[in-house]
Amino acid sequence: MSPSIEALHDSTTATVTYVVYDAPGGYAAIIDPVLDYDPKASRTGTASAERVLDCLRRHDLRVAWILETHAHADHLSAAQWLKARVGGTVAIGEHIRNVQRTFSALYHLGDGAPADGAPFDHLFRDGDTFAIGALTACALHVPGHTPADIAYRIGDAVFVGDTLFMPDVGTARCDFPGGDARRLYHSIRRLLALPGDTRLFMCHDYPPPGRAAAWETTVSAQRLGNIHVRDGIGEDDFVHMRTARDRTLDMPALIWPSVQVNIRAGQLPAAESNGMRYLKIPLDAS
Repeated sequence: MSPSIEALHDSTTATVTYVVYDAPGGYAAIIDPVLDYDPKASRTGTASAERVLDCLRRHDLRVAWILETHAHADHLSAAQWLKARVGGTVAIGEHIRNVQRTFSALYHLGDGAPADGAPFDHLFRDGDTFAIGALTACALHVPGHTPADIAYRIGDAVFVGDTLFMPDVGTARCDFPGGDARRLYHSIRRLLALPGDTRLFMCHDYPPPGRAAAWETTVSAQRLGNIHVRDGIGEDDFVHMRTARDRTLDMPALIWPSVQVNIRAGQLPAAESNGMRYLKIPLDAS
């Protein structure tokens, strides 16, 4: 069964959130929802998440799942904000435990640090299947960008997270803690072994000058034209390119605010005695 898909593009973070559903009046999954965050004012907002609510209302959808492809470093997750309003099981890959342990230490979160996968409601293992109403979905472990990346195959569509970008942009960086260019290469080849007409949906797009933002392509188009990993580019060449390129990249502007929220499944830090919430930013972190 081919899913119905609505893509909601957040131009501020270049993120695409998806509402994937079986039929109007049926069941939906929300993939990679965005909680707006203004780092200059240190304020959150819900305009992006409210667009998801509008989509659900328009199609009269009930939410079965709120799915994260990984612990994002470029935006805060709206998973908990949405769950409080429309329900749904918040899920990610089981290797989020590794990411939680690494970043809990970097943030020095202490005894209350997440380390066992909580507060996510469900952790997927590679190959796990699950239902979105009449749709059958499968979780695919695709590490490399981070150790915990998961792609979701739903019918003839795969939501690839940050493994791949559009063919003229290439592939995701691998220089975050636990990232690995060789693992990313093998994860991508796993995705590109799917049938050529399989639709691939990106989590981000960073279009070159003259092209509008886009987020849907196919396995065949990636194999033919991806500038980093098309057919004929071998593992060693990819690793050399990816490693050299990563050395030139600035860190994402929101990495420190976002990851501490996203390893908690989108939960904001608890309010302190004065009623205020505070984010922790490591100083001179190596």
